[in-house]
Amino acid sequence: MPYKEEVVIMQHILSAEQFSPDQLAGLFAQADGFRETDQAIASRRDVLQTHTGRIMLSMFYEPSTRTRFSFEIAATKLGIGVVGTENAAEFSSAAKGETIEDTVKVFNEYGVDALSMRTKEEGHADRAAAVSKIAVINGGDGKGEHPTQAVLDLYTIKEQLGRLDGLNVVMGGDLAHGRTVRSLAKMLAKYPGNKISFVSTPELQISEDIKLHLAEHDTDFAETTDMYEALRGADVVYWTRLQLERHRTDKDISVGQEHFVIDATALEVLPSTAIILHPLPRNKEISASTDSDPRAKYFRQAGNGLYVRMALLDQVMKNRT
Repeated sequence: MPYKEEVVIMQHILSAEQFSPDQLAGLFAQADGFRETDQAIASRRDVLQTHTGRIMLSMFYEPSTRTRFSFEIAATKLGIGVVGTENAAEFSSAAKGETIEDTVKVFNEYGVDALSMRTKEEGHADRAAAVSKIAVINGGDGKGEHPTQAVLDLYTIKEQLGRLDGLNVVMGGDLAHGRTVRSLAKMLAKYPGNKISFVSTPELQISEDIKLHLAEHDTDFAETTDMYEALRGADVVYWTRLQLERHRTDKDISVGQEHFVIDATALEVLPSTAIILHPLPRNKEISASTDSDPRAKYFRQAGNGLYVRMALLDQVMKNRT
């Protein structure tokens, strides 16, 4: 059955920093419960009554598959009505120049409960929450953060390895433009003994604010261009694609595109107990042949997103009057 112990209630979901380890533990237990009840139609029908009458708006100004669909399916499974658009940049008044503040102020008048959103610019989720009477859920704001992705990433690590401390985590790819690595790094800093190795070219290295955050939270980290050396001691490999949509010039796009591919050669040096994660979609940075390796957990990771987001939505809705 779903996790019954009360979790700290959330008004908005905006940043990885807002979650405590105790709160995350409660959410993980609740996600486990939702996975269990989802296995039989009778218990699915029971869960469907959880938040009947609630409404979630879904506005994604950037393309999305996993985040948008998992939130919408999660809402549906909880009995929450869903209304939205898959291309808000084109099919909303944003195309006419309306600000995010004005859009949300209108939503405040509609008697809805939550807004799941993805925006192209960093900080838009915070701006929306500042004027919102409904729950704002950050589904990714530019290259800023992706907090719900980080929660499901952490859940997957706990599920697969049984712990969230004392880990050697290797993060590779386009670290300069990827929001998922930023949020996950912040979450890993909540647990003792973790070390993060950032693998990238100099042009794509992690930003200074994340390095400062890790230092302030006594989390060891290192930067390297030697992927194979980093992989040798890894417990978790978190790989990311080149964020083509955030590169400004053709020169930027060409930088590092051929580097750091998880393929048969990389798998040879990776410990047998390690796991490979990726927020998806992938391009060429993980070869399709890797999918059959038992260490590849990125599709399970994506599936975990449904149950984690059910838990998150459940907690957000409990804060609604």
